[in-house]
Amino acid sequence: MRFAFAGIDFLADAFDGFVARGWEPVALFTRPCDDIHDTNRRIVAEARRRRLPISLSRIVPRDLATLAEIGCDALVVAGYPWRIPACDGTVRHALNFHPSPLPEGRGPYPLYRAILEARETWGMSAHVLDADFDTGPVLARETFPLAPDETHETLLARCQLATNRIARALAADLPGAFARAEPQVGGSWFPRASDADRTLDFRLPVATLMRRVRAFGPIETLARIGQGTIHVAQAHAIAGAHDHEPGQLVHQYRRVLIVAAADGFLVITRWSPVSLDAACNLGR
Repeated sequence: MRFAFAGIDFLADAFDGFVARGWEPVALFTRPCDDIHDTNRRIVAEARRRRLPISLSRIVPRDLATLAEIGCDALVVAGYPWRIPACDGTVRHALNFHPSPLPEGRGPYPLYRAILEARETWGMSAHVLDADFDTGPVLARETFPLAPDETHETLLARCQLATNRIARALAADLPGAFARAEPQVGGSWFPRASDADRTLDFRLPVATLMRRVRAFGPIETLARIGQGTIHVAQAHAIAGAHDHEPGQLVHQYRRVLIVAAADGFLVITRWSPVSLDAACNLGR
């Protein structure tokens, strides 16, 4: 059996799962990455090692026709941002991996909200690719409990491990999985996170602030300190009563900032006056 992969390193575990079941990759469709939040270095290196054709542009109908001509049985999509044309009459099976327990959590990147909303469980899904994003019948779903102190990094790791397991299971009998696929009913859509979603409001309790810090992790939260805004990658909490105004910088030692919150202090240990994006661009 032969398959093409459309995606980046984010969920390349789907690629690995199909290969582990003996499927032969025939093409890679990926996209430009900033190597800050997204990267495709590993999957591109693997495609080059296998001498696969690599495309960095949006999939068009001609690409699908070419896959059909070379006997491609499946298009496996994971972390690909562009809408893919209908595969009817070309590739026999087209599926997408999505980091949520569909039909809950449709949208471009739902992991933040799973932590912000203190979900007790989350999951990883694979669904039939259809005309709209994340709406096709569900082929497989794996759910797992979330810890009270779940972080962006640990949740992403859970989804990546689940992706590999789901991919292996589907690759063992893909036609059967398509025959058993369950239509989605109801569900929810999570929009892309905004700057407001990422902003720390020091009038809130430290537990709420730390949940926001954990939800975004290396993608950074925003904090207003004095007259400026800083980009926070790591912080810790001290609970306790005090007589400082929320948002007041009460202490600084080297680069560690202690900021008053509603019921304690946020100890900000990794931060920058510029975003990680901007810092990396300055270095280029």
